[in-house]
Parts: sequence; structure tokens; C-alpha cells
Amino acid sequence: MKTLFWLLGLFAAAVAVTLAARNPGYVQFVYPPYRMEMSLTLFALALAGIFVLAYMLLRLVLATLHLPQYVHAFREERAARKGREAMMAALKAYFEGRFAAAEKAAVRAMDMGEKSGLNSVVAARSAHELREFARRDAYLDDAETRSVGDTTMRLMAKTEFQLDQKQPQSALSSLKELSDTGMHKHVGALTLELKAQQQSRNWDAVLEVTAQLEKRRAIDKFVAEQLRQQAWLEKLRGQSSDVAALRALWKSIPGEFKRRTKIAAAAAEAFGRLGDCRSAQQLLADCLNTQWDGDLVTLYGECPSDNNIAQIEQAERWLKQHTDDAGLLLALGKLCMHQQLWGKAQSYLDASLSLATSKAAYAALGQLAEKLGKPEQALAYFQKSAQTAKPE
Repeated sequence: MKTLFWLLGLFAAAVAVTLAARNPGYVQFVYPPYRMEMSLTLFALALAGIFVLAYMLLRLVLATLHLPQYVHAFREERAARKGREAMMAALKAYFEGRFAAAEKAAVRAMDMGEKSGLNSVVAARSAHELREFARRDAYLDDAETRSVGDTTMRLMAKTEFQLDQKQPQSALSSLKELSDTGMHKHVGALTLELKAQQQSRNWDAVLEVTAQLEKRRAIDKFVAEQLRQQAWLEKLRGQSSDVAALRALWKSIPGEFKRRTKIAAAAAEAFGRLGDCRSAQQLLADCLNTQWDGDLVTLYGECPSDNNIAQIEQAERWLKQHTDDAGLLLALGKLCMHQQLWGKAQSYLDASLSLATSKAAYAALGQLAEKLGKPEQALAYFQKSAQTAKPE
């Protein structure tokens, strides 16, 4: 279609030129005593030429008048282009691990007038990696004076720096400042908050943040389970003065975690420290009846309750099913010692040592020998206990 229009235009122009060439009209200029005549066609062409020349001269004058502005704009554009190139060089060097080069490139970009807060943040991160904390803080202060849209970058970097230097409360304050700006807690901020809460040993908050990360599928399920286990363990270890609070805490722990060896052991030790051996023995028995664990059963003999005979009977029932468990035999030996059943204690402890060498078993035999008035034999057992390496 465009080709057809061009052909029609060319034909029309040809017709116009032909008609103009045959035009009998003329133009006469009179300025006494002078007179000048020319054809109408030539006059029209001359008039058109004068118009084009005048237009070009006008454009030239305007361009000359605006030349300083053009030069200034060109220089600004060139500086901005070089600033962006320096910024890209800084990013490339940073992600390549060349932190000194990254810092220099970022500073060069800022000196060239690049206004993005990204340069200050990259420079601060690079200085942090180089352990130049004074320069890092100066770059962060510079980033604070830049556009509002760069606040998130600055606060995220600041939080990471504070966590690296083990300043969890300062990191939490930075995260609160980020939240106060209206920024919704994204995955990166939640991850930093999790680290800050761990460093602060605020285990309730760790459980809460872990749940949020898992809900967003930002954390592996196995990792989430490990974080929860650590939180419950630390909460149990932190309860060292209030038995009622410890019981309430134990009830609040999900059943799947109560059956885990580390948590059950920590709870039993906590109850034992507070003198509530009945609760310690009960939870150990519940766990062992549900799922047998050779390491957990050794704790069963550490804290005898007021019904020591029932404990021994329970352990002997387990022994029928687990005849070759050294930990169970050690627990039985200790329980029999508490009950002053010296002969049975000796046989159980010897049986435990026949299955596996143990510092605890030698130490228990040393205590038994002391109670039986055999100091030399007790000393020999204690020496063997000291010489026996702890199992890893």
C-alpha cells in the first residue's frame, strides 16, 4: 500500500512540475527607474529557496544560543554513563570476591555523581569484608542521606554487619526500623531475624520465626525441625529454678519432640536438677516404652525416686528384651547401689563393662568399692575411669 501511495505522489509531482513549466504567468518588480521580470515558476522556486535558507539560518542561530546547555547536558550524560559503568564494575568485583576493587569502584561511582544508594551499600559491604569498620560505617551514613527507596538496602546490610559482630539487640533494632518504614517482612528480613533471635537466645521468637519461614517455604523441613529441637532444648536447659514452670514447659512441647532422645534427656536432667526425680523417671520410662534408646536408658539410673524398687523392676523387665544393652545394665547397677543391693549392683556393673568399656561404669564400681570399704580397689577403678576416653 505504501508503494502505491509513493507512485501516486511521484505522478502528482511530475504533473505539477509540467504544469508549472508551461505556466504563462510572470512576476514583475518595479523600482523606478529599474524593472525586473521573471516567470512565476522561477519566482515560486526562489521564494521556496529563500524560506528554506531562512529556516536553516534560524535553526543555526538557535543551536548556537543553546550550545552551552547542550554541552552541559552532554557532560552530565557522559559522567552518568561513566558512573553507571563504575557501579557495574563495583558489583562485578564484589560478587567475584574482590572486595578492595569493589570498594574503589563504588567510591569512584559516587565521585562521578552516581546518585544510587547501591554504591554506598556495596562500598560498605566491601569494607565490612575487609574488616574496615570505620569506613563501613561512613558509607552507611552516606547511604542514609540518599533516596528513601534505598533504605531497605542500607538497613539489611546494617543488620548483617551487626549479626556478624554478635550484636543481636542492635540487629533487632535495625529490623524494627525497617519494619517501621512500612516494609513488609520478606524472607531475607525473616532469615536475619531468626539469626538475631538465636543470638539473643530468645527461643520463643525462634519458634515463631521458624514457623513463618516454613509457611513461606523458605526453609527446608529438616532444617526447621532442627531449629525447633534446638529451641526446645534450650528452653528446657534454661528452666533451672521452677519445677512448676518446667512441668508446664514439658506439657507444651509437641509429642513428636518429646520422643526425641536429646529432648527427653534434657528434660530428665532438668527435673533431676530440681529434685523432681519422679517426673524424670516417668518421662524416661514413657520414652523408652515407646522407642528404645541405649543412650537414654543410662539416665534412668541417675536419679532414683522414692520408689526405687519399682524402678529396678521396670529396668529388669526391659532387660529381658535388651539383654546385651550396656547402658541398661549400668542403670540397673546404679539403681541397685541406691537400694544398697551391693551384690546385684556389682554383677550388673561387671556385666555392663563386659559389653562396653565405660567411664561411668568404672566410676560406679569405684563408688561401690568405697561403700564396701575397699579403698585400694576403689582407687584402681577411679584410675581406670580417668584413663577411659569418653565415647564420641
